[in-house]
Amino acid sequence: MNESTLLLVEVGALLLGLGFLSRLANRFGFSPIPLYLLAGLAFGDGGAIPLSASEEFFEIGSEIGVILLLAMLGLEYTASELVTNLKRSRAAGITDALLNALPGAAFALLLGWGPVAAVALAGITWVSSSGVIAKVLRDLKRLGNRETPTILSILVIEDLAMAFYLPVLSALVIGAGFLAGATALVIAVLVVSAILFLALRYGRVISALFAPHHAESLLLGVLGLTMLVAGFAQQVSVSAAVGAFLVGIALSGPVAHNARQLLSPLRDLFAAVFFVFFGLATDPSDIIPVLVPATFLAVLTMSTKTLTGYRAAARAGIGVPGRWRTGFTLIPRGEFSIVIAGLAVSAGVEPQLAPLATAYVLITVISGPLLARLPEARWFRSAIGRQAASEFARRKAA
Repeated sequence: MNESTLLLVEVGALLLGLGFLSRLANRFGFSPIPLYLLAGLAFGDGGAIPLSASEEFFEIGSEIGVILLLAMLGLEYTASELVTNLKRSRAAGITDALLNALPGAAFALLLGWGPVAAVALAGITWVSSSGVIAKVLRDLKRLGNRETPTILSILVIEDLAMAFYLPVLSALVIGAGFLAGATALVIAVLVVSAILFLALRYGRVISALFAPHHAESLLLGVLGLTMLVAGFAQQVSVSAAVGAFLVGIALSGPVAHNARQLLSPLRDLFAAVFFVFFGLATDPSDIIPVLVPATFLAVLTMSTKTLTGYRAAARAGIGVPGRWRTGFTLIPRGEFSIVIAGLAVSAGVEPQLAPLATAYVLITVISGPLLARLPEARWFRSAIGRQAASEFARRKAA
């Protein structure tokens, strides 16, 4: 079988298999991300049936997947919403960073991986998965709940923080040193601030470049602008993903709404390719030595993320049941964690970071949606009721 024929067979068979896995995940109401990672592990180096001809295809597809994931994330927000959320929930964002990034950094240092790996692992344990959490909120019919704005505010702050974090990490992983890292941060701040300013002042003008009700031109135009800005962003060391995120923020109104609908299938396709490629690049045998550390780290940061959500909801005046729902819903890590790990591993920072991140994401992305259902259990509602009554009595006595 020649190279091009083998490529078609491998890509076709794997995509067909991913389609079945996605249907299976949807049937049982959980995210397909862990299944995509497992598929990549099964067909990568050291897997059951290693793929060779299609590896380059999946590598390019994974880069497009990251760009589309972040562009779609940006389309969910307007610049004004971003600024409002930043002002309203900055205390919750700082608490989130301290409680969830520091354990990852400390863990990497304890393992002797060095400061750069510590910065990478801090990001992996810090950022929750917006995609998985949005699906959990939809599946459990909680989009209209009182605690949902608090959850979304924390996710917005995390996503915006990544616009500054990723360029700095990019500079660090290539060994550019403190000066280059500081320069990357300054450039990131200037670029992000400039795009946010343009989006706030001239968002309608940018959106007017596209015809919102002409599907073909809208799809090609938005996709072209996203790729173009992502490429320029990468050229100035800001990160292609961040550039795509900012394009999404700059678009608003009917253009953003219709672009979300048109790009969703493409996003899902290339996002699946992205997770598969990360699995392909990880040898399953490397996961076994890091399984215990990954489990310990997952349990620790699932607890700190639950505490983050609980405290943020309490500060927003939400009752005890809503606080627990907030904390448990924020647990899953996903796309950003894999992006960060992939960036670090591709630069040769620490070989064990990829298997650790894979195991960590698998544990949190499976445990999170299951724990999010816990507040609906009768025994848990009873315990929450006792906690709420005790808190009310304490306030009354005070």
